[in-house]
Amino acid sequence: MDSKLIVIAIGGNSLIEDPSNVTIESQYEAARKTASHIARLIKAGHRVVIAHGNGPQVGFVLLRAEYSRPILHAVPLDSCVADTQGSIGYQLQMALKNELTKLGCEAEVATVVTQVEVSDDDPSFGNPTKPIGSFMSKEEAEERTEKEGWSVIEDAGRGYRRVVPSPKPQAIVEIETVKALAREGVVVIAAGGGGIPVVKDAEGMLKGKEAVIDKDLAAALLAKALDADLFVISTAVEKVFLDWGKSTQRALDRISVEEARQYVAEGHFAPGSMLPKVEAIIDFVESTSNVGLITDPAHILGALYEGKGTTIVR
Repeated sequence: MDSKLIVIAIGGNSLIEDPSNVTIESQYEAARKTASHIARLIKAGHRVVIAHGNGPQVGFVLLRAEYSRPILHAVPLDSCVADTQGSIGYQLQMALKNELTKLGCEAEVATVVTQVEVSDDDPSFGNPTKPIGSFMSKEEAEERTEKEGWSVIEDAGRGYRRVVPSPKPQAIVEIETVKALAREGVVVIAAGGGGIPVVKDAEGMLKGKEAVIDKDLAAALLAKALDADLFVISTAVEKVFLDWGKSTQRALDRISVEEARQYVAEGHFAPGSMLPKVEAIIDFVESTSNVGLITDPAHILGALYEGKGTTIVR
């Protein structure tokens, strides 16, 4: 098979195999397992750019900030995303380098701390809906709303949580750096956690925003900007299913964008789960006429050579 430029989006939850064991060591082992499958693609001659989620990890940063609130300054959300881009990027870099060494492959790996431009006029800034952080009592929620200007919602009877904007990504600020590295065959880790949300003023100056960008949408934007041959979203299941969890469920092997849109309209995919992944793949395939793929880490290589996963085409 000819060498392809492949953008792979992996979830932050995929680095948490056991919610009762979330040590750095356990997260590295999860990263290593995913890296072992990606390394085989690189060994086969493909160029790879990796985006990743960071939802649980940002939650950990915020929780630490909560515990240290009486003695340390608050950490703005854009800095939390930057922190986790660095820490997760480090784990993936090391894991990939080690797995490549096992395969006798000397490819270089680099993480680009990535800013993603959003619009200051995005509707989400006036209507924040993305829950982050730990649960609070009603009294604490009211205090945070009054003193710190937080937007807070009651979450299904479990308590109150802070909600933040989730604006649509507009542009990858460091895209030329990513392109240059990918051209040289460097395995690039970029746009982690959806990217650090920034806005640009009339003079072209950037400023961070308290927001969370959807990882899959940012990864699709990255794949489009790179004109990737293949955009892969790695998730917990090998294939996309219709009627998931029902006796009538069935796997999808290869579908068109038109069929994917029909299944979305029929409500087959859960919001916050498979729906944004399918929508991100649709966006990429429509924009580039190239191929999108949804599968789990273990079947990424098999999806290229053995028909594994769910392929979405124009």
